[in-house]
Amino acid sequence: MNNDLKALFPALNQTLDGYPLCYLDTAATSQKPAQVLEAMDSFYRQHNANVHRAAHQLSARATSAYETVRDSLKEFIGAAQSNEIIFTSGTTQSINMLAWGLTSQLHQGDVILVDSAAHHANIVPWQELAKRSGAEVVPIPLTADLRLDIQAYQKQLDTLPVRIVALAHVSNVLGTVNDIKALSAMAKAKGALVAVDGAQAIAHHKVNVVKLGCDFYSFSSHKMYGPSGVGVLWGCYQELDKLEPMLTGGEMIDTVSFDGTCFGQLPNRLEAGTPPIVEVIGLGAALKFIKELPVEAFDHEQQMLNLLQQRLAQLPQVELYGAHQDNTGAVAFNLKGEHHQDVGILLDQQGIAIRCGHHCAQPLMQIMQISGCCRASVGVYTSREDIDRFITALEDAIDLLG
Repeated sequence: MNNDLKALFPALNQTLDGYPLCYLDTAATSQKPAQVLEAMDSFYRQHNANVHRAAHQLSARATSAYETVRDSLKEFIGAAQSNEIIFTSGTTQSINMLAWGLTSQLHQGDVILVDSAAHHANIVPWQELAKRSGAEVVPIPLTADLRLDIQAYQKQLDTLPVRIVALAHVSNVLGTVNDIKALSAMAKAKGALVAVDGAQAIAHHKVNVVKLGCDFYSFSSHKMYGPSGVGVLWGCYQELDKLEPMLTGGEMIDTVSFDGTCFGQLPNRLEAGTPPIVEVIGLGAALKFIKELPVEAFDHEQQMLNLLQQRLAQLPQVELYGAHQDNTGAVAFNLKGEHHQDVGILLDQQGIAIRCGHHCAQPLMQIMQISGCCRASVGVYTSREDIDRFITALEDAIDLLG
C-alpha cells in the first residue's frame, strides 16, 4: 500500500546525484499528490475568475468551488459553522492575525503563557502583542524529557493573571504531542483564551476543534499535502467575531464612504483583498485525498516514526531529543561531537533530505543547550526502505566523520 501511495506523489519519483530521493522533511513541507496538482491546473485552465465579485458564470463557478472548500474544512475539523473558517496565507499569518485582533482585549499586567517548545510563529506575534498592550509573555516550562510541565502550568494558571495560553498541538522539532483537551480545560477554568498552533498535527491526527475545547486553531495547507500560500484560522464564533481586522480594504467591507466604513460579517470581515483562490482549490483536493486514505496509511506512518526512533536509538553515536512512543511526525537528533549541518550535507549527497538547524525554535534550542539539531520527519508516503536507506547513509556519515 505504501509504495502505491508514493507513486501518487510526482516529486518523489526522481534522483539526486544518482540516488533515488529519500524525502524525510515532511514536517517542513509535505509533497503534493497528483490530484492536488491537477485540481489547481484545471481551475486555472477552465474556471479562473475572482470570487464573490462578478455576475458572470466563471466567477459564480469560482465562488462555488472556493466556498465548498470552506464547507469541507468545517467538516474536516469539526467546526460548528463554516463562517468560523478564515482563509489566511498560512499558520504564521493566522497567529499574527489573531494576536493583532486581540490587542484591545489585553491590558497592562495581563499574562500570555506560551509553550516553551513553540515555533517562532507562535512566540513572536505574542511578544508584539505584549509590546502593544503592556501584557507579559511567560514561557510554560518543560520537563527533563522535554514534555510540557503540567504541574508548573497549573501553578502559573493559579498564580498569574493569565489572559491567553498559546500552545503547539505537536512540536515541530521534537514531535511531542500536547494534550490540548486537558490543557484547554485547565486554562478555561481560569478564564483564559486558548490558541493552538496545529500546523504539525493536522495531517497526522484527526482534529475536532470543538472537542479539543480551544478557542482558536491555526494550520497550513502545505503541511497537509496541499499547496503553500494558504492556511486557516479557526475560531469559535463568539471569540472570532470579537477580533479586530488586521487587514482592511476590499472584500471585508459592508459599506464605505468618506464619512466612515462599516465592516462586513464573518468570514469576509477577516479576509481582506483577493484571496489565494487556486491555493484554496488545491487545499480542497488535499482534504479529499486525506479523507480517502485508509486508516492503515496513518497506522503505517506512525510505525515508520517509531521505527525511525528505534533505529536511531541503536546507534551509540546518536543523541535523541524528546523521543517518545506517542510522538507524531518527527524525530530530533544529533551525532555526538558533530555539527548538525555537516550531517545534513553528507546525507544530502546520498539523496537523503532531512532538516538541520534551529527549526525556528531558538528558545527550545536554548533549553536543550544546543545550537541546532537534525530532524527527520515522515508522511504517509514514507516507506521502510526510506528508513533503511536513511540509517545506512547515516552510518556512512558516521564512518566518514569518525
